[in-house]
Amino acid sequence: MFRFHQAPYTYVGQVNLKVRDIERAVWFYREAIGFRVLAQTGKSAALTADGETVLLTLERPDDAAPKQGRTTGLYHFALLLPTRTDLARIVVHFARIGLRFGHSDHLVSEALYLSDPDGNGIEIYRDRDPSEWHWNRGEVDMAVDPLDFRDLLAGASHEDDWDRLPPETVMGHIHLHVSDLEEAERFYVDGLGFEVVNRYGGQAIFLSTGGYHHHIGLNTWNGAGAPRPAENSVGLRSYTLVYPDEETRNRAAANLRNMGVDVAEIGEWLAASDPSGNRVLLAV
Repeated sequence: MFRFHQAPYTYVGQVNLKVRDIERAVWFYREAIGFRVLAQTGKSAALTADGETVLLTLERPDDAAPKQGRTTGLYHFALLLPTRTDLARIVVHFARIGLRFGHSDHLVSEALYLSDPDGNGIEIYRDRDPSEWHWNRGEVDMAVDPLDFRDLLAGASHEDDWDRLPPETVMGHIHLHVSDLEEAERFYVDGLGFEVVNRYGGQAIFLSTGGYHHHIGLNTWNGAGAPRPAENSVGLRSYTLVYPDEETRNRAAANLRNMGVDVAEIGEWLAASDPSGNRVLLAV
């Protein structure tokens, strides 16, 4: 089921967030969402589903400021669960602990939406089988329909307590606020090698590799020309794109440099920022 999140495709591997209170954030992600803590200090934490692979990191900047509205940055990161039963189980869990959430049936997937204590957006979803996705002239059909909870919960055991994310959970995609959709499209398509698979009106596009419904979403819902948030504002620090091999990653980096984008080497990663200031780390 997770064939779109492994080689030969390029996909989101890890998301790195800024928060105001590490202890509060770790408690939320551990107790409410079901992450396991792989490492933690007074200012940072690394979270995992399988006990080995880091999916999410949390960092408290010095003089951390509350999340700023109407700026570029994170709309949400999305955790992809392995089965529909897992989605049903976490719905029951959220109901038990009184955690409020939104929901949607996107035709390609069924999704829940919520925010962490700092206002960072989270999606938790399960994919329908790709054989059920409908494509028309290179674009995949997606919608924002109500989720059928009666049907979803019919397969859930109310005695099966949710204690942690399934170890097979992956970072399914990331959705970003940008200031200019055309500039962002050039960066991600001409630069990083993604393909547009859905245009949602004139304010959002969805991109993927290998025919996935989307690894990256981009929107201008915070306003065309939205400013970047302050560096110490909570929100997105960076996210990682995992390329299938070094040649593909280096080709993407060369494309960015030819477009005039600064690409820096940071340890094992190559780092760049999109035109709206969203920081992306290119990994293999």
